[in-house]
Amino acid sequence: MPGPLLDTLKGFRQPVPPVWLMRQAGRYLPEYRELRAEKGGFLELVYDSEAAAEVTVQPIRRFGFDGAILFSDILIVPHAMGQGLEFMAGEGPKLSPTLIEVELDSFTPDHDRFEPVYETVRRTRGMIDDSVTMLGFAGSPWTVATYMIAGEGSKDQGPARLLAYRDPARLQAIIDRIVATSVKYLRGQIDAGAEAVQLFDSWAGSLAPDEFERWVIAPNAAITAELKASHPDTPVIGFPKGAGAKLPAYARETGVDAIGMDETLDPAWVHASLPAGMPVQGNLDPLLVEAGGPALPKRVRAIVDAFGDRPHVFNLGHGIGQHTPISHVEELLAALRG
Repeated sequence: MPGPLLDTLKGFRQPVPPVWLMRQAGRYLPEYRELRAEKGGFLELVYDSEAAAEVTVQPIRRFGFDGAILFSDILIVPHAMGQGLEFMAGEGPKLSPTLIEVELDSFTPDHDRFEPVYETVRRTRGMIDDSVTMLGFAGSPWTVATYMIAGEGSKDQGPARLLAYRDPARLQAIIDRIVATSVKYLRGQIDAGAEAVQLFDSWAGSLAPDEFERWVIAPNAAITAELKASHPDTPVIGFPKGAGAKLPAYARETGVDAIGMDETLDPAWVHASLPAGMPVQGNLDPLLVEAGGPALPKRVRAIVDAFGDRPHVFNLGHGIGQHTPISHVEELLAALRG
């Protein structure tokens, strides 16, 4: 029997919204910090299927979340496409050479890098109850491209945005390659046991409307169409962070089954603007969970009430912060489930 999260993503509203949190497997958990110290580095942990499955399951054991999100990273896709990838302590990810310096065709793809991730999905599926939904994911092409072009995260995604204006044909070729690789990657996750997948477009909000249509909506629609052709029963969650007023167009035009909302969106506006009955996910501010206090349960109830007659997966507006107290997550869950 499918669990409450999978049921919700398929359009069936639950009396109590199911819940998972973006980055729920990570640095705010002492058991995660201990295992990461033992393994040495982030990428080493991701490619160690046994350890990555353990990390994926840690928050399920502690909190009883309704979904287990694969422990991995969106930059596994450019790594498999042949770009060098390192995670530097205190600096974040570094990709080299950048697509400012070289052409994409100079890379030698190594799709075998996906195999440990698929094994993580298989192991995790065997470790969790059937009522817990196994969630896979990939970065959306625009967001992945911004890292591949600049070689790192950037404040305003300027290098990729400049390329979009100066040489859109070249950016289109990069996006198309990311689309094809992401489809392969997500199909592999689903075949390994992922029951739903999320497309993370963390930098969708940096684009002007015309560029949003071309570099966010069109590539996500292409991925979703490919996945629906091969795995029609697997829900796809689209999360275009920062989309703002462009969210309804994204919902209508990408073909995704559910929409993830960031914390800047008014739930009442979202409810009024999206297609009737379309499942939504979100959108508590992660910093409110870190801060705690009486505003936390009040905001939890306000979000739940705003989607009272719509399928709703409770989540954050982005990833949980590493300094979030465990007790505040427990307060969130008590407010939601109590």
